[in-house]
Amino acid sequence: MFMATKTITIAEDAYGILAQNKLDDESFSEEIRRLFSKKHAKQLIDYFGILSEEQGEAIYSALQKRKEQNIALKKERWKQYHESS
Repeated sequence: MFMATKTITIAEDAYGILAQNKLDDESFSEEIRRLFSKKHAKQLIDYFGILSEEQGEAIYSALQKRKEQNIALKKERWKQYHESS
């Protein structure tokens, strides 16, 4: 089976990065597929445990506060819009 090919030009430093990370028995095409294939994309569960409970709670709290601010701002804009109509 013949597979069509394309020639691409990349900077030498990019080539070096690819060459350093290429597995011994893999072609550059296989490496690119391995690195960029969607089926190998990380799932949310892969990040479980990255943050401490305290860090997670702080982020959650900040997001909740921002959500409340956005809701208040939208309500104020809605009120101003209807008062000016």
